[in-house]
Amino acid sequence: MDTMDKIVSLCKRRGFVYPGSQIYGGLANTWDFGPLGAALKQNIKSLWWREFVQKEENVYGLSGGIILSPKVWEASGHLEHFTDMLVECKSCHQRFRADQEPFKDTVMMEVSCLSCGTKGQFSEPRTFSGLFKTYIGATEDTASVTHLRPETAQAIFINFKNVVDSFHPKIPFGIAQIGRVFRNEITAGNFIFRDIEFEQMELEYFIKPEGWESHFDYWLRKMWRWVKLIGLPDDKVSEREHEASERSHYSKKTIDIEYDFPFGKKELYGLAYRTDYDLRNHSQRSGVDLSYIDEDGAKFYPHVIEPSLGVERTMLAILCAAYLEDKDRVILKLKPTLSPIKVAVFPLVSNKQDLVNKAHDVFLKLKLGLETVWDDRGNIGKRYYAQDEIGTPWCVTVDYQTLEDGTVTVRDRDTTRQERVNVSKLEEYFVTRTKAN
Repeated sequence: MDTMDKIVSLCKRRGFVYPGSQIYGGLANTWDFGPLGAALKQNIKSLWWREFVQKEENVYGLSGGIILSPKVWEASGHLEHFTDMLVECKSCHQRFRADQEPFKDTVMMEVSCLSCGTKGQFSEPRTFSGLFKTYIGATEDTASVTHLRPETAQAIFINFKNVVDSFHPKIPFGIAQIGRVFRNEITAGNFIFRDIEFEQMELEYFIKPEGWESHFDYWLRKMWRWVKLIGLPDDKVSEREHEASERSHYSKKTIDIEYDFPFGKKELYGLAYRTDYDLRNHSQRSGVDLSYIDEDGAKFYPHVIEPSLGVERTMLAILCAAYLEDKDRVILKLKPTLSPIKVAVFPLVSNKQDLVNKAHDVFLKLKLGLETVWDDRGNIGKRYYAQDEIGTPWCVTVDYQTLEDGTVTVRDRDTTRQERVNVSKLEEYFVTRTKAN
């Protein structure tokens, strides 16, 4: 079993990620996030919000709608440009994107189907829309057609004037949001790397066109600091600038931050210079003036720098970087700030009521301020190893000495070292070490 298979197995077994609609045979490219996966995703989003919104001097939060006016997607260029070329296996009828390996720059007769293995039996490439169509209202006709959003950015652009009118920000400033997006992807697997429903963490930073390069460089450095903050190793991360032919229709410059996943080096994050494409187009199409007047009275359409980060891809990179096999145990060496569970509390044995009662008191106290779980199943060694596998940084064991002097044994996940800590000092102990890591 290769590393990716082991991570997928761990995620299902331990409650990080489940296949979507599994009891009905599954639904391709969809996933449900179990208790630990939901907590990990929430920790990622909370950390991103703190770093990209709260710590920045002039960035405002937004929560835009998933369903927008159909005119938004006309003005943004998505109806025209948000397409891929598609090939279909004539044997099993599985569909694949023609711009991805092994179809790119190859003779189709020499390619074997990634699903059934049949060689050279593919249709001619044809245009495929990545938009999810839906309908508004009781009738399903052309007048009621709209699409689920394929990106969060457009909700920011169409609310640009609202934010300016409400808060009167001075350029440069940003508007950020986290939200679900939907893309009708044709993929060849790779777990949660590419899904049809996922979450984006995006920021549109509005600037004057002069000197855009310095703003671009600032956000690129910010994204690299984020990469280090979440614990991705330097030798697994790199950056690549897009050629003109592969840039999105709105972009003048795009850099991808790539991660070396077990299945290959792939895009993790993107940073784009969108110029004034979006505000200008929405202004012209809507008839609403979305220009900005600066302190000198100059009127212009702000240009935009866009750092875009996917939640699920972040989660997958974190899991791949954290997964470690050490002798007879598996460890997820998650950063404590990201760990779904910070502390696990055990009674040394489960058949001594005084120990159980004391341990439960410790659990309830810690749970008020930290993500804490209770476990009294099996022997202490198995409990330790189970917590190692889900990334819990610390385990607290209440033993007979606890009843005498009020101290407990605290075990560190990564080193397995143990030390005695007074119950009254536990929360401070863990909070301090979480911040330090």
